[in-house]
Amino acid sequence: MGTTQLESVPEPKYWHLKTVLSEALDSEFSVGEILPNERDLAARFGVARATLRQALEQLELEGRLQRRRGVGTTVAPPRMGVAVGTDQDAWPGAPEDAWQSVDCALAAPPAAVATALETGADEPVHIVRRSRVFHGQPVAAELLYIPASSVPDLTAIDAPSGAARARAVLRELQRLELEGQDRAVELGSARADDAKELDRLPGAPVLVVTTRFLAEGRTAALSVATYRADTCRLTFGDTGGVEIHHGPERQAS
Repeated sequence: MGTTQLESVPEPKYWHLKTVLSEALDSEFSVGEILPNERDLAARFGVARATLRQALEQLELEGRLQRRRGVGTTVAPPRMGVAVGTDQDAWPGAPEDAWQSVDCALAAPPAAVATALETGADEPVHIVRRSRVFHGQPVAAELLYIPASSVPDLTAIDAPSGAARARAVLRELQRLELEGQDRAVELGSARADDAKELDRLPGAPVLVVTTRFLAEGRTAALSVATYRADTCRLTFGDTGGVEIHHGPERQAS
């Protein structure tokens, strides 16, 4: 068989530079160390700054580097394994839930969420905002959308706003019999509000986990959780899966 056109395409220059930089991170820099500025790095490796930026962005996406406000680009610590619950019988806010309630508002959701919840385009739903901290640092932010039909007795709750209101909504939600969940994970970029909460720059890579909670034959709640892709390795199941160790001698166990 002949050589395909794809096989003949040379490796992009920034991709080769990424490999060289990755080796330098392993041998010359320690976790938390600030990298030289772009001008100095570009001069050292003999590349244009645009090529350097592409390589740095790829390394950030892979979790090797972090861009920090007022600090610069630093060498990232190994990714933390953050468990994404797989208990099909647990609602958000259950005792074992690692999330912390922050606030709750009644507002119309984005169009895609309204479609998933089968609510009217302008029909307000309860939007619970929650955060997650792991080893002392923020790793995820969540918006949990709950239609009024899922919490019909909430009018009797005397908690107009804030974390208390959020917890009240979750308690009422738990009165439903949970029939199951389905979940999807995709790569995204941090919006301004998520970036601020996660102490990242807007546009930083994130992992977006969307979870549908099913009850009474419908979507009773929808969670959109944004995790820091630079520090988080999402784990599913009871054991947490495979651990990947990054270092001069990379190995999997």
